Amino acid sequence: MSATAQAHVEDHADDHGHHHEQTFITKYIFSQDHKMISKQYMLTGLIMAIIGITMSMLFRMQLAWPGESFTIFEALLGKWAPDGVMDAEAYLALVTIHGTIMVFFVLTAGLSGTFSNLLIPLQIGARDMASPFLNMVAYWLFFLSSIIMVSSLFLEAGPAAAGWTIYPPLSALPMAQPGSGMGMTLWLISMAIFIASSLMGSLNFIVTTINLRTKGMSMTRLPLTVWAFMITAIVGVVSFPVLFSAVLLLIMDRSFGTSFFLSDIFIQGEVLHHDGGSPVLFEHLFWFLGHPEVYIVILPAMGIVSEILATNARKPIFGYRAMIASLLAIAFLSTIVWGHHMFISGMNPFLGSVFTFTTLLIAIPSAVKAFNWITTIWKGNLQLNPAMLFSIGMVSTFITGGLTGIIMGDSTLDINIHDTYFIIAHFHLVMGISAAYGALAGVYHWFPKMFGRMMNKNLGYVHFWITAVCSYGVFYPMHFVGLAGVPRRYYENTAFPMFDDLTNLQILITVFALVAGIAQLIFLYNFFHSIFYGKKAEANPWHATTLEWTTPVEHLHGNWPGEIPHVYRWPYDYSKTDENGEYIIPGQDFIPQTVPLQEDEEEMLH
Repeated sequence: MSATAQAHVEDHADDHGHHHEQTFITKYIFSQDHKMISKQYMLTGLIMAIIGITMSMLFRMQLAWPGESFTIFEALLGKWAPDGVMDAEAYLALVTIHGTIMVFFVLTAGLSGTFSNLLIPLQIGARDMASPFLNMVAYWLFFLSSIIMVSSLFLEAGPAAAGWTIYPPLSALPMAQPGSGMGMTLWLISMAIFIASSLMGSLNFIVTTINLRTKGMSMTRLPLTVWAFMITAIVGVVSFPVLFSAVLLLIMDRSFGTSFFLSDIFIQGEVLHHDGGSPVLFEHLFWFLGHPEVYIVILPAMGIVSEILATNARKPIFGYRAMIASLLAIAFLSTIVWGHHMFISGMNPFLGSVFTFTTLLIAIPSAVKAFNWITTIWKGNLQLNPAMLFSIGMVSTFITGGLTGIIMGDSTLDINIHDTYFIIAHFHLVMGISAAYGALAGVYHWFPKMFGRMMNKNLGYVHFWITAVCSYGVFYPMHFVGLAGVPRRYYENTAFPMFDDLTNLQILITVFALVAGIAQLIFLYNFFHSIFYGKKAEANPWHATTLEWTTPVEHLHGNWPGEIPHVYRWPYDYSKTDENGEYIIPGQDFIPQTVPLQEDEEEMLH
């Protein structure tokens, strides 16, 4: 560690004594303690997830029973559901805000914000983030952007309704549809603030990981969680500014008469004065963030799952350095594959073949991770607690969802299924469900660290099995609906007789979706009940090796009372034995990172 970084850590330690006099506001609201900020991200992400999941249940009901009257529509949508029948504009708005909330506010900020904040300082041996104040500002900007996004739902003309990808001209012309007015403006303002928050958080994560590691914590002794969070932050810093530029240019097209994304537009026979722009330019800018965004969402889940699988298989993670290399390869390749979202935009066929090549290439590091996870649990002494089940579930959905990605990554095959339900099935499995499983696994695993209590294991099992069965029940049949040609984002398909035979499949998907949504109430009950009434946790309930379990159960700002522990070994010393077949520490099948190496062990570790 550099002298400057060491001095920073010692300053934090010296400051520790002055942190006791805290008011309710400085401790729980405008907190600069990374553990409290982590909880704030988690609770905000949970609220946004409830909103996003509720929206998906509403529009699934419309798809299964088009034109039917539902009392709940009238209660929740008001004038957008006259006599309980959902309006087409309301359907588009629900799809748009559902996608935006789940991708950005739940799976990006909710996942990274919660676990990067909680684990980076604890697992590298730091008192806090490099800049606790910047960390606090990042959260409150995220909270502000969430409020603005949700408030757009209450506008008279409705929220943005151009899809979560907000392609022009629907998003660029305020007169295009009701949601293209103030609703779209609030969407853009919300996302601009969200990106500022994301960049602040990401820079903090990177600097903290590089500069504030405790003595002995070399980069090759970092847990894979920290590697995943740092690489995620780097991808965010590289790609989010590109979406920021697209948002600013779109605001200028909407409000200041420019023509970055508009050209030759006719409305009711009247030609608009926009000239010279290109909506395809917006697609390039959006997907240069949009595809790395998939990995910003999934990489933290990969890190969390790697940690939980090793801990609960009681085995060292298989191929530690290969796992780091695959994370780096995925991060690099994710920035050069964005064109596969644009195969039918008129792209030059040669350029299409280049993007096909880079897209199929990313399957290699992804497969390395999948095989290493499977090898880690192979012949392990598996502890099948809820965190482990969700981790195994994540490996399953990542593989099944990833296999269909090979079809869409091929420019000739993609043309047939582009903008059908096949696409929705693929990315919900490989990104949405996989990342959600990673997040849920993380909550079950680190809940004792966050709240000092244990979650109810039996409720966790019920939650997992209903969620797992229903997730496949929703998205597996969708592949067949997509192969049959059913287009996405259509309010109803009754105008197409060839899709009539698929109505029963749409109803089946919707029933699974409703059951899955309701099943999350089990998790919410378990979560909030356990915070107050759960069984008190011991210091290291999972018998894990990493540094966060060496801190006291009672939280203090600064993490460790007294000196920060030093690190002597990598984080996956499980079930290690000596030449006589005895555990290195008698009666204990794990060796914490803080236990010094024995001289004759140094070779064995590598």
